[in-house]
Amino acid sequence: MKVLVIVAHPHLETSVVNKTWVKELKKHSEITVSELYKKYPDERIDIEREQRLCEEHDRIVWQFPFYWYSSPPLLKKWIDEVLTRGWAYGSNGTKLHKKELILAVSSGSGKEKYQAGGRNHFSMSELLKPFQATSNLIGTKYLPAFVFNGAYTALQEEVQESAREYVNYILAKDIFE
Repeated sequence: MKVLVIVAHPHLETSVVNKTWVKELKKHSEITVSELYKKYPDERIDIEREQRLCEEHDRIVWQFPFYWYSSPPLLKKWIDEVLTRGWAYGSNGTKLHKKELILAVSSGSGKEKYQAGGRNHFSMSELLKPFQATSNLIGTKYLPAFVFNGAYTALQEEVQESAREYVNYILAKDIFE
């Protein structure tokens, strides 16, 4: 299984969690890491190149820190521009059908903040529903997100362990059947 991880972190070099995840991902030949902010500092996305990358992989992962209950802006722009009608959706838009989509999300706040009665009032699963709706539209199989909460207070050992768990999760072949 070939996995494409599209990393959207505007300040990856200063990130604790996402930078550690990327370092771990790059150790695995079956994983292609595509860092959007590094590749497109001018935000001019090469749509055909990105579509080709998606077509060449079986599983697509969107990795990002949780920003204002969504993704960083370049991932949103990538979704808007790359997932075109006639390619990703619409009567002839079947290029992503039968592929799998996973979100890998980090948040600064602890898990207790993402639940009914918590500071954010909603679970992370509920807050990620727009991405699931996108997956439904483009015909991918939406798999449960890999979420790391508490980045602000996490110990380096916890972050390192999450990186290993993350890689195992996105490479798992039978866990999702």
